[in-house]
Amino acid sequence: MTTFSLGRSFFGIAIAASGVLQLAIGDFVRLVPKLPASFPAPALWAYLTGVVLVIAGLAILSNRMTRLAAIVVAALLFTSLLLRVPQLVVPWAERPYLRGGLWTNPLKTLALIGGAVLIAKGPSAHRLGAVFLALFFVVGGLQHFAYVDFVTTLVPAWIPGRRFWAYFTGVALIGAGTGILIPKTARLAGTAAAAMIFSWVFLLHIPRALAGPHANETAGVFEALALSGVALLVASRPRS
Repeated sequence: MTTFSLGRSFFGIAIAASGVLQLAIGDFVRLVPKLPASFPAPALWAYLTGVVLVIAGLAILSNRMTRLAAIVVAALLFTSLLLRVPQLVVPWAERPYLRGGLWTNPLKTLALIGGAVLIAKGPSAHRLGAVFLALFFVVGGLQHFAYVDFVTTLVPAWIPGRRFWAYFTGVALIGAGTGILIPKTARLAGTAAAAMIFSWVFLLHIPRALAGPHANETAGVFEALALSGVALLVASRPRS
C-alpha cells in the first residue's frame, strides 16, 4: 500500500465512522458543528449529513467514485468552516488572538479540507493541502506553549515527564508544519507527523473515549485518524 492510499484509507475510515456516530446519537459531531438554533428540523439535517458522511467515507475507502465523494466531504467541511467563523468575530478588547480554542477548530477543519482536496485532485493539490495542514500544525504547536498546563493534563498519567512531552509535541508540531512546506523535507515531515498523530489515537483519544463514554471524545478518535491520514497524503508528495 502506498503512502497516498494509506492516507486516503485513514481519511475514509474516519469520515465514515463520524457519520455512523452522528447517526447513532442523532446529532452533529465535531466534523460538522451544530446548526444555528433557528435552523428548521436540526435533527433531520443531522441524520441526513450522517448518511452522506457514511457513503462518502466508504467511497473514499474503497476508492470508488473517490473524486466525487471527496468533493462532497470538502463541501461539508467548508460549510462547517463557515459556521465556525462567527466565533472569531468578537470585540477586539476580548483579545481573540489569545483564545486558542477559537482558532483550533477552524484551522483543523481547514486542514481536513486540504486532505479532501488532495484526494479529489491528487498531486496537483499538494501545495494547497500542505499549506492548510502547516497552518494548523504551527498554530497548534504554539498553543502547546501558551496552554502548557492544559496540554500537560492530556498526557497519560503513566508516562513520566508529562510537562516535557507537552513541550516536545509543541516543538514537533511546529517542526512538522515547517517541514512539510519545504520540498526536500515534506515527505519526512509528513510521515513523522502522521506517525505522531496516529499514536495519539491509542495513547490519548481512545482512552479518553473509554474513560467516560461521550460522543465528543469518540469523535476525537476519528478526527485524529483523519488528520493522520491528511499528513500521509501530504507526505506522498512526488519526489522532485
